Amino acid sequence: MLYYLAAILYVLVCLLLLLVVLLQQGKGGDMASAFGGGGSQTAFGARAGATVLTKATTVLGVLFMLGAILLGVMGQRGPGSLMRGLGGAAPAPVTTPAPAAVPATAPQTPTPASQTPSQQPPAEKAPAPQTPAPQPPKK
Repeated sequence: MLYYLAAILYVLVCLLLLLVVLLQQGKGGDMASAFGGGGSQTAFGARAGATVLTKATTVLGVLFMLGAILLGVMGQRGPGSLMRGLGGAAPAPVTTPAPAAVPATAPQTPTPASQTPSQQPPAEKAPAPQTPAPQPPKK
């Protein structure tokens, strides 16, 4: 809520600064004054007294810079992460079915030499043990 209030005030300061800068009168910096034809010995022409518009420009310029820093600090939320908003939904653990009970003393039947490999009965393979998926670190 405070962030939105600061953002609204910042936009108002920006608009006022734009308005005040556009309302100021130019210093008459034409081509003649750029090459010494301005009739003054100063580098940037004759210095005029500080008016209300120049003071308002200074104040609004300072508020503009401080507001940018304030919104930058308030808007920072720490290290960014795409998974930050998911919060605690850990994947389900992987369960593997128990392997079928294979008797330790299974009878071995010799394969007759007359059978070709395509005629031999398929040998039973024990399922490869599966390791569970690594769990993400808990915060």
